[in-house]
Amino acid sequence: MTTASTDTRPTPSPPGDGPITQPRLGAAGWARWAWRQLTSMRTALLLLLLLAVAAIPGSILPQRNIDSARVSDYLDRHRTTGPWLDRLSLFDVYASPWFASIYLLLLVSLVGCVIPRTRAHWQALRATPPRTPARLTRLPAHTQFVVAGGPEQVQQALRSVLRRRRYRLRKPDPTNPRALSAQRGQARETGNLLFHTALIVVIAAVGARYLWGWRGDVIVPAGQTFASTASGYGTLSPGPFVDPAKLPPFTVRVNTMDVTFEDRASGAQFGAPRDFIADTTTTTAPGAPPQQQRLSVNNPLSLSGTSVFLLGNGYAPVVTVRDSKGNVLYREATPFLPQDNNYRSVGAVKVPAASPKQFGFTGLFLPTATIDPTAGPVSVFPDTRAPALALTMYEGDMFASGRSQSVYTLNTDGMSQVRRPDGQPLRLWLTPGNDVTLPGGRGTITLERVDRFAGLSVRYDPGKGYALAGALAALGGLVLSLTIRRRRVFARLDPCETYPPTGPRTKVVLAGISKNDDPALPEELNRIVAALEKLLGPAIANAPRDTASPNADSPDTNRGHRSHNPDGDPR
Repeated sequence: MTTASTDTRPTPSPPGDGPITQPRLGAAGWARWAWRQLTSMRTALLLLLLLAVAAIPGSILPQRNIDSARVSDYLDRHRTTGPWLDRLSLFDVYASPWFASIYLLLLVSLVGCVIPRTRAHWQALRATPPRTPARLTRLPAHTQFVVAGGPEQVQQALRSVLRRRRYRLRKPDPTNPRALSAQRGQARETGNLLFHTALIVVIAAVGARYLWGWRGDVIVPAGQTFASTASGYGTLSPGPFVDPAKLPPFTVRVNTMDVTFEDRASGAQFGAPRDFIADTTTTTAPGAPPQQQRLSVNNPLSLSGTSVFLLGNGYAPVVTVRDSKGNVLYREATPFLPQDNNYRSVGAVKVPAASPKQFGFTGLFLPTATIDPTAGPVSVFPDTRAPALALTMYEGDMFASGRSQSVYTLNTDGMSQVRRPDGQPLRLWLTPGNDVTLPGGRGTITLERVDRFAGLSVRYDPGKGYALAGALAALGGLVLSLTIRRRRVFARLDPCETYPPTGPRTKVVLAGISKNDDPALPEELNRIVAALEKLLGPAIANAPRDTASPNADSPDTNRGHRSHNPDGDPR
């Protein structure tokens, strides 16, 4: 009796059993992975969307570089949420570290995405079209027909047609002389790269504007001159790399400020502004000859590389304050800020020269004043038909807080309101040319006349030319990428011997393929065939018409030489 032997050796486990150990990535591997993720197009689009979302607070909340007074007012009115928003830099969105991080990551992502694509596209431009496939009837669009002439003659004619249609041809292959390969549409990828490169230029130009650009705003009453110095601006927002002491020197004198209002129409158009024009005298350097220039809303001045815009206008009443002895304590054109379409304006007259206490007046300027029983003092028309000042008076320490103040507001923390003998707050109603006596021997106040002021905004943007060029280039690249199709056309030419001996015939199998969805590809083949027929004569059908076509009974389809059979083989 024979017993079966037992193999006690361990059986190796089959592949796939047991744990699989993955190789660990080192620091270099993780760095390559992070770089691939950052430079992917998906990440670039995500960062672009994130940048747009991050810019939303800058358009909703007041920004310090535009209007610091509004930021201070917002913080005063929102004692709880305001400080937290300030800690998150939401009042300095475009100068915040988190916004700059998104901005720089987007720039790096686009650069890292464009450079390899540019290298690959350059290689593709230098590469020849691919070989002709063996079975052309399997391509998405194809047609078969017979034309007069030998394969060499037909190939020359077909090459001529494709060149005229801006196809790039593959050199004849000695091993397959009856095949033809051509392609076009490389400019589509050129347009894509142009668009992304232009986007990089625009982003870099905007960054240059923030780093090396600056903006200053100033109010210039008619008849006065403004000099471009750091102390001459009402608000100045220089970039991190801008030295305020080296601003370009120029001067702007506002000779006249003319504003035209609609006074003939009725309804909502009554009082609407029609034109804003400031006649100015400018100089670009000390000792330079002055120039007479006209400044309007859509016609800025160009001075020493900067652009001077007319952004606003209003009224600057000329107020004179005298003490009890008749000495002039204050005489200036004081700007008042318009609040509505009828130029109901708020402002403050500050008299620091008064002694022993300083005087301050705050209230309204009304170009065409009237007293409304409900609303009180109002203006019913924006032009100066019946101007008046409605003021209240304070006295004390005007600068008790030590902080800078807006030209339009009066800080009354260290001041007390002046009252009449009966204890009621003092109300002053001033009209041009009338002196009003202040109570308690404080002197007089007079509204001498009413001047206009021009609100000027001076901007220096070193990247605006590059931003414009980048925007135009991006538009051109987008048009190229949307209108150009990447197509490849292949042909196989075989001599035909089944026709009567009236001359050589050639059977042509023409096929095309597109990189993306291209519903116009069959029509492109039809155009190539039509152009070939003009050179060689009408094509001859070599197969029945395409019975799958919805127009199978049409005369053109009965010709049978342009059947695009989606199933692959001609019937």
